[in-house]
Amino acid sequence: MLRAETALRTLTAAPASPDRTRRVLEQALVFAGAAFAGVYAPGEDRELLCLVESVGVPRTLYGIRDSYPLAGHSPVADAHRAGQAVWLCPAELADSAESRRVPSREFFVGALPLRGERAGGLLAVSETPDGFDPDERKCLELIAEAVVWSAPAAAEEGEELPSNAFSLAMDSGRVEVGDDILDLFGMARARFDGRVETLLGLTVPEDLPSLMSVVEADHMSIGERELEFRVLQPDGPPRWLRLRGRLVPGGDGRSARLVGTVVDASKTRSDVTDVARVQRLAAALATAGTVRDVSQAVVSALRGPLNADRIALAELEGDRLVVTVLDPPEPESWPELWRLEWRTEWPDAPVRAMPTLAAALRDGRAAIWPAGTALEPALAEVGPGGLAVLPLPAGGRMAGACLIGWDSPHDFGPDERALLTASAGLAGQALLRAHAFDAEHELVGMLQRQLLPRRLPTLPGAVAVARYLPSTAGLELGGDWYDVIPLVDNHVALVIGDVQGHSAAAATLMGQMRTALRAYATEGHPPDVVVSHANRLLTEMETDLFATCAYVDIDLEEGTAWCVRAGHLPPVLRHPGGETEIAEAEGGPPLGVTARADFPMSPLRLRRGTVIALATDGLVETPETDIDSGMDRLAHELAVSDPAHLGLVADALLGNAGRGDDVALLLVRYDGMARRPLRESWTVWRVPEAVRHARRFTRRTLRAWGVTREIDTILLVVSELVTNALAHTGGQVRLDLTLVNGRVRVAVADTSPRTPVKPTSIGWEATGGRGILLVEAMSAAWGTVPVSGGKQVWSEIAVR
Repeated sequence: MLRAETALRTLTAAPASPDRTRRVLEQALVFAGAAFAGVYAPGEDRELLCLVESVGVPRTLYGIRDSYPLAGHSPVADAHRAGQAVWLCPAELADSAESRRVPSREFFVGALPLRGERAGGLLAVSETPDGFDPDERKCLELIAEAVVWSAPAAAEEGEELPSNAFSLAMDSGRVEVGDDILDLFGMARARFDGRVETLLGLTVPEDLPSLMSVVEADHMSIGERELEFRVLQPDGPPRWLRLRGRLVPGGDGRSARLVGTVVDASKTRSDVTDVARVQRLAAALATAGTVRDVSQAVVSALRGPLNADRIALAELEGDRLVVTVLDPPEPESWPELWRLEWRTEWPDAPVRAMPTLAAALRDGRAAIWPAGTALEPALAEVGPGGLAVLPLPAGGRMAGACLIGWDSPHDFGPDERALLTASAGLAGQALLRAHAFDAEHELVGMLQRQLLPRRLPTLPGAVAVARYLPSTAGLELGGDWYDVIPLVDNHVALVIGDVQGHSAAAATLMGQMRTALRAYATEGHPPDVVVSHANRLLTEMETDLFATCAYVDIDLEEGTAWCVRAGHLPPVLRHPGGETEIAEAEGGPPLGVTARADFPMSPLRLRRGTVIALATDGLVETPETDIDSGMDRLAHELAVSDPAHLGLVADALLGNAGRGDDVALLLVRYDGMARRPLRESWTVWRVPEAVRHARRFTRRTLRAWGVTREIDTILLVVSELVTNALAHTGGQVRLDLTLVNGRVRVAVADTSPRTPVKPTSIGWEATGGRGILLVEAMSAAWGTVPVSGGKQVWSEIAVR
């Protein structure tokens, strides 16, 4: 309430101006939560209350008329006669004799009498569920007391119009015009037929829509309107004219009229137009990707050309303004309220904190206040010499506002007004695009963080590093991915791939393919089967995208590897002596092209110190360089690098990478295992003595390895695992023993995919179910992994 009183006191203390009534009414929208507010005054015949000023949404949405009989029972007439406020709920409005049917719309109405010689009434509409609360009603009372209405100056019927004036009947389209207006249109009085369409036909076609918004009754609202337009000339460029008009409500059998003036604006317009400035702004906004980029482009385009002292661009988020750019950025250049009361490092405040700004946003049109205009302090100190507020429309809503202020008195010319209006529309649309870009950027950024490995595993006998560079063009995530998958028996799978395109869809498919390849690999399938399964999966996903992939399975114990390519670049090998080679690995088609495709395996022989480099085409292919030349360059750069520091090697290889495409790079240095595991295997035959044979094989193997501790524990674990496999599965059973780093690993593989279940409780009378409990109790670690359609249950026992 205090803010409303302050705002109204400021407005009423200022010198009288033609728009003061409108500005007072706007406070009802800001402080009373009204959706519509209008002032009614007695007509000339004193029999009608006529709408003379209104703000907010169109009155036709609520069935509100432009005039009501003084003797009728409308809310505004009742308030005028009784001299007291009238408050009506939807049910009471429906029973009103003067009500007009409105399709499925419920609203509350408040009507208050005006003070003064002519009196009249204030009518306000609220769509809030409970209508106007006590504070809002008090605010409307203050507004009604502050309204001072002066009738618009217009020629009386039969009175001669001034030479630069016009009077347009809104129902018939007949217009009376002064001689100066006809001269501006280049038309003789004798040729003019009195129809407004005749004059509109002489305007530049591009300006016709804005003119129609004024002269069509459905579009014109109560209050002052001003615009500039061009008329065609017999020779030379079009002439600029300025129209100022006000809608005068009808009554007593007369139609509503649009009255005003038309003057020559060519003399006040500069010879140099602002088309170039608008074009430069449009070009800058076209390449602005983020909200901050848009803000900086607007500042660069407007502050210098307008010689403004400060400019701020704020986004509208709900009912709050969040300032994204202040120029200059120093806090002392801005009002004290901005520095002290607003709660973030950049100002952030409710729109209601500045009612003048809130009214400009509701109206949706650029507003200009010259030096000396009485404004609330938060705005007055932004532009003591003049202030321009540009609402930024986008997508049917307000995206934000741009405030431009001058310290010295500034004369707002028509060119500047045109520049500000054009800039507001461009900036609003750019903000909308930037928000959409930021949202998608955040989405794909999250996908990148979630779908790519957070860290690479520690490998026995090898070191792996990876790098990913997003494209700087468009979104920061495409379909490139990499993975390092530890497998059983000291194998590791290296994967690198690229999904077609750069989009959230490509990123999503990338995550799906990475997950699928990891799942197929950990099941124990050979490399060609892993890639074939991934290809079949992609072809069944009914997507238009395809993917390339390179898959390398390395045996870290033996130093051998198998490579499978699906339309992807081959690995580049750097041998210990520094020589490099591009592996001659036979390839298959990209994944997702055809369901029946062959993916042959190619062997790779590794020596200690060999570096394997897997990359996507973004590293080796640019608009100036083809893939073959790029691969040769990669091999050369890898040859001159120091493999002792793979991280530095990866950074150096990416140093010259183009950023027009995503880049993924995976480097693995094979060092060989310091201690190779000792391994023995035994096929368990399904005979009555199978468990005894397995125990005998285990004891003989442990004796050969020199293991003397925990033999009984190991034999018990072997007995339980082999018994479970024989009793609960069918098919072949294999026993594998491994000794490495002071631990014996017992692994029993069978053909059943069912994982053994540890019982939660066992009764005394139960004859089984204790095997897994015994294995868990006797082992340092145990678990199960899928292996080629079956599973492998393993246990590790420390022997040192």
